[in-house]
Amino acid sequence: MKKVLVLYYSQSGQLKKTVDSFTAPLKVNDEVSVDYQEIVPLEAYPYPWPFYTFFDAFPEAVYLDGCPVEELDLQDDYDLIILGYTSWFLSPSIPVTGFLKSEQAKKLFKDKPVVTLIACRDMWVMAQEKMKEMLKAVDAKLIDNVVLTDQGRSLFTFVTTPRWLFTGRKDAFWFFPPAGVLEDEIKNTSRFGERLKTALMNDEEKQAKPLLRNMGAVSVDGKLIGTEKIATRSFMIWGKLIKKAGAPGSFSRKIVISIYVLFLLTLILTVVPLNMLIRKLIYPFRKEKIDQNVAYYEQPSGR
Repeated sequence: MKKVLVLYYSQSGQLKKTVDSFTAPLKVNDEVSVDYQEIVPLEAYPYPWPFYTFFDAFPEAVYLDGCPVEELDLQDDYDLIILGYTSWFLSPSIPVTGFLKSEQAKKLFKDKPVVTLIACRDMWVMAQEKMKEMLKAVDAKLIDNVVLTDQGRSLFTFVTTPRWLFTGRKDAFWFFPPAGVLEDEIKNTSRFGERLKTALMNDEEKQAKPLLRNMGAVSVDGKLIGTEKIATRSFMIWGKLIKKAGAPGSFSRKIVISIYVLFLLTLILTVVPLNMLIRKLIYPFRKEKIDQNVAYYEQPSGR
């Protein structure tokens, strides 16, 4: 019998729903045992997020500090690990980072084939690059990556996503679409589970090669790659400033966070739209280079 471990951390429940749909075909196979394990931080993160609590997590997320998490009750040696995560500030969520840096993860992931499953707004490339490094550090073998992104255009999600995070409301309003991933897209992830089921029956996971190629597992928006890289550099600078301002929750840290939020809003309202326009205009002249970057970041699964 094949043994599959499914790890995830989900606040709103969207990632959990995605994980369930993704793995549904595996559960109905008598030859596959699926062990679901939720990563639980010792100090829970709230949802919906209070404003300052959300931004207070920003430096630790960016710098991959992680957080203490509960030890998982794992008794089996697994043939495949599916790791579901969301992106916080262009980085894997803090609880997921915390687990990957734990002693338990070093033993669990060693030499194991891993499939990552991401559900997030629209910028996930830099988070996955950090994930690759963390998986490499525990000697895991990343064989596939599946990504679901929020419905609606990028500019819309600058409004719909914060509203969802701070209020818990993801319904459509005014001319804005609902927040989150389309329900049909979540349901359709079961096709990946079907493919994994077949692969496991044929011992394909032992080859440490992608199993989900040519299935539309991931699609990188080339025009956002440069924006993500610029944002990541900015996050590193501001993250360091906020850290130096004081401990999490301190008044001095809130002051710097307030300044940063004003800076961020100004950036979103002015520089971001201008940057997107410029990148759209120069895209034809940099198409070859951008296409190369897209092909790289879409690995290992590709489209």
